[in-house]
Amino acid sequence: MLKQRMLYSLVFCLCLLNISVAQAQKLIPAQPELAAKAWILVDAQTGRVLAEKNADDQLPPASLAKMMTTYIVSNEIEAGRIEEQSLVRISDNAWELGGAKTDGSTMFLSPRSEVSVLDLMHGVIIQSGNDAAIALAEYISGDEVSFSDTMNRQAELLGMNNTSYLNSTGLPAEGMVTTARDLSLLASAIIREHPEHYSIYAKKYFEHNNINQPNRNRLLWRDTSVDGLKTGYTKAAGYCMVASAQRRDMRLISVVLGANNDASRAKESQKLLSYGFRNFDTKVIYSAGDLIKENTKLWYGQQEFLNLTIVDDVLLTFPKGSQKKLAANILVDEQIEAPVYQGQELGRLQVTLDSEILIDVPLVAQTDIAESGILARFFDWIILFFTNLMS
Repeated sequence: MLKQRMLYSLVFCLCLLNISVAQAQKLIPAQPELAAKAWILVDAQTGRVLAEKNADDQLPPASLAKMMTTYIVSNEIEAGRIEEQSLVRISDNAWELGGAKTDGSTMFLSPRSEVSVLDLMHGVIIQSGNDAAIALAEYISGDEVSFSDTMNRQAELLGMNNTSYLNSTGLPAEGMVTTARDLSLLASAIIREHPEHYSIYAKKYFEHNNINQPNRNRLLWRDTSVDGLKTGYTKAAGYCMVASAQRRDMRLISVVLGANNDASRAKESQKLLSYGFRNFDTKVIYSAGDLIKENTKLWYGQQEFLNLTIVDDVLLTFPKGSQKKLAANILVDEQIEAPVYQGQELGRLQVTLDSEILIDVPLVAQTDIAESGILARFFDWIILFFTNLMS
């Protein structure tokens, strides 16, 4: 691994106007206080946390656990192990634990009937059917205990380090917990990885067995930018909601846990989303392939200099009006020697705001450059020898 030091540091304003740190801080009002136990607001694309409180407190997930259930179903469909139109036989167990005779949310499935995977997904997402969630868990893993193992493995892969699942529904179980932060990670994965199934979360109604039930997400009726995700309630968890909205090119995810009632969880979620859209922007400030630094010295190469670029878009979330304060720092390896290969990391690009590093991405070689001939390499060696001798 090449020793790195700052060989070249370029700090420049992305706009002409310069703002003091104190002025920049005034651009963002204090985050809202919510009537809930825990909450978080994140940008879905960059993952930047815009507001949070008690975001790592472990709390019961209630029906928000069903988000993981349908996420796993989507993974199974994508992997080709099941199909949307595959028929699932509804077990007596699914009916007894989550069906019409229970006090919980139900899809009103008939025991021993056959229902498609896709309809069951609608029943879980829109109607929050416990019977549908159990039926899907049994179809994929044989029983809920085995399915909960899959849920926990998937949670680990997503970095949901403070979550533990014990069933597919979120019905009360000692030791089943999650956090606002973990749920934001799950919501991001659902939106990013399975957009075709994420669209189900925006549907306001779903009918099964001639029973048409509304989506419990009140924000779908109040705010056209909201298109998901899920509500939950148990006595221990209180009223919970994971919501997502997109306005222009910016998508936010809010998680509110432990609100006092149905109306409150919707109101507090709306408060969080409004705070984010009002006070922040998400923009691409560099595009993949942009030339970030040219004419970087190369030793022992067929070319004397090389250009450095970036592989992916640099997408940032920052306070509205603060783009003028963004600064770019370019750090390049101390001594770059040929051969170099296209895409080889040779430095870092950091974008900062008031000394806070917002993003740190690799700088890579724009093209391949082979070694020069033996004579040219010898002359480079002499120059480096005396340069190092005098330094």
